[in-house]
This record gives sequence, structure tokens and C-alpha cells, in this order.
Amino acid sequence: MSVNRRTFLKSSAIVGGAFGLGTFPSFAHASVAHLNADGVDERALVPQPSPQKKLSILILGGTGFIGPNQVRYAVDRGHDVTLFNRGKTNPGLFPKVKKLVGDRNLPDGHNVLKGKKYDVVIDNPTTLPQWVKGAGEALKGNAGHYIFVSTISVFSSYLSPLDENGPLHEPGGMDTPPDQARVGANYGRLKVRSEMEAKVQFGDNVTIVRPGLIVGPGDLTDRFSYWPIRIEKGGEIMAPGKPTDPTQYVDARDLSEFIVRLAETKTLGTFNATGPKSPTNMAEMLYGIKAVTTSDAHFTWVDADFLQSNQVREWSDMPVWVPPRGDNAFMLQMNVSKAVAAGLTYRPLAVTAKDTLEWYHTRPAEEQAKLAAGIAPYKEKTVLAAWNARKPAGGP
Repeated sequence: MSVNRRTFLKSSAIVGGAFGLGTFPSFAHASVAHLNADGVDERALVPQPSPQKKLSILILGGTGFIGPNQVRYAVDRGHDVTLFNRGKTNPGLFPKVKKLVGDRNLPDGHNVLKGKKYDVVIDNPTTLPQWVKGAGEALKGNAGHYIFVSTISVFSSYLSPLDENGPLHEPGGMDTPPDQARVGANYGRLKVRSEMEAKVQFGDNVTIVRPGLIVGPGDLTDRFSYWPIRIEKGGEIMAPGKPTDPTQYVDARDLSEFIVRLAETKTLGTFNATGPKSPTNMAEMLYGIKAVTTSDAHFTWVDADFLQSNQVREWSDMPVWVPPRGDNAFMLQMNVSKAVAAGLTYRPLAVTAKDTLEWYHTRPAEEQAKLAAGIAPYKEKTVLAAWNARKPAGGP
């Protein structure tokens, strides 16, 4: 089914409630019209209360994807930030921020933390539960609040809509080697074990944040970036499944700011931290991205079974998409109401898309030429040709 923008807007009731902001085109164009010089929608700038006190915050990691956003936001809000990591990823970031170096894979890798005291510890990169144990033992009695960044991959099934009490994987082993951390279901299982170990080490003073797909400037996985980049190039674009297929994602900046505010208020508990606030779908996302470009892109929606038979993989070849059926029926329909009530806010898709494109154009040429996710151009053309050839003459 090839859907151009006019046909989509005329025929689909999907768009009527896009993000709770009226019709989709009014959302998309109004957001762009109100962007200030920094690329931020001024209408979306909801003032956040100033923190009641200055906190000493230890960020484990802090120089990858979400960490730098946390550091900037925490420093801007007056907090005293210390980073702890191996000093190998972006070591030149934040020259004025205190830094501690340690390798968490080593038996003594957390020793530099011993005797130091922090109001809050934010643990970003951990999959291995032994890392949580090492941090807990080194900081024993000296961490007032531990925030563990987990994942919605802890859930064992997505057969029904899930809140934070959904079914979890069986926990992984405490001694899983680092090279096995992201193999198969190990990732989710180890995150489950890490959540459990957090409570062993830090007692009741634990907050668990479970993001879904994290997107925006700085994401080297290209799992969302593929779409703004591909749409900017224009032409016929293969869109997966149905326009109504649900999707979810969260801007790294929104997630990071939410985590810092949880620290400021010492909000405990577990939170599904994906988005947007209101249910959305692939059509809303793709047309919303197109609205921030001058592209002539048009979308051809290709059936999920046809994609599978042509070895087009969900999530990787077709990012931000999983067909809503079987065990994954509700994977991208997480209930985020608890996080929203606790203060998670969302910038408009138009801002995320625009900023992601601008960041992409600053990347090295070799990274721009070869994305880490998304279908290869030749394969996209081949599958589209096969899909278009199977339609009857004069058909839709």
C-alpha cells in the first residue's frame, strides 16, 4: 500500500489525536514554527522547580549517550557531579567535572570509591550484576540514593499491556562473563538480576528506571536516526507493517533530565520510562519526521509477512518497529503513566528529529556513509520492487 501525505491525511483517523495536539499536520508544522535559535520548541519549555538543595551526585559512566545529558543538566541545576568510569570513552568531556577512574570488570575496580560519600549514585552502563555488587560494597553506607538504569527488556512476555508489575525474566547469573552480557536473552535476564542486587546492596533507597528505545543526538546505534536520515534523502521509502502499528521511544535528554529530577526529589520505586506520553504509531512518527524536512519522501507500507519472507528484520533493518503480534504484541505499548506522574516530560518529535539530523551532519563522513542500523539502500529498492510487482494492475 503506497500512501502519500495527502491520501494519508484524508483517509486515516489515526492522525486525529496525534500526541494529543489536534491533527498531525498542525502539530508538526506548529512545532517547527515555534523552534527557537537553539532548536527547542518554546511552547514545550515547562519550567522545572529549582532543586531544594545542592546534591553530591556520582554518575557511573557519564560519557556515553545518556550520561553527558545527565551531567549537563545536573551541573546547570547547581549540583556537585563526579564521574566514575574507565576514562576511555570521550575522556575530554567535562574538564571541570571531578573524575574517578576504575575498571568495573576487575576485582578491585571499585576501590577508588571506598570512603567517599554521595547523596545520589546514578548507574548508567551496568548490565552485569557483579558491577552493582562491587559498587555497593565499595560505597557501603555512603550512598543515600541509588538510581539504576535498567530496561524494558527485563519483561519476559509482551502478550498484554504492561505496567511496572509485568512478568520478568528469570534472573541471570551473578558471574556471567562480560562478553556474554548482551547475548540473546542474557541482557534482559542480567538486568533483572542487577535490579535485584541493587536492592540487596542499597536497601530501600533504590530507584529503577526502565527505558525503552533511547533516541536523539549522540546515538551511535542509529536505531532511530535511520528514519530522519532516510526521509531527508527522499524518494520512495519502505515503511514496515501497517501505519497503525504502535511504536515507542524516548529522547535521551528527556530521560536524563527525568533521572536527575528523581534524584532531586529522592523519588523511589520502579518506572517504565519510554514514550511519548500518548500512544503513537509508525505513521505519526514517519510523517512527523518528514514535517521537519523539505523532502519529497513518500511511504510504501509493506506487509510484515512479506518483509519477513524477504529477510527484512524488524527493529534492525526496520528500526523502531516490531510487528504487534505473538509474544511481542504489546512490546511497544508500555504503560508510562507512573513515570509521567513522577515528572517525565517529552519534547516534541519535531525537535528530536531536527536535532538528530543536525547532529548526523556533524559526524565523520564514514559514519554518515554507513549507518549502524536500517536496511541497506540496494536491499530496500529490491524488496520494494518485489512488493510493487505483486500488486494487481490498477490496485491501491
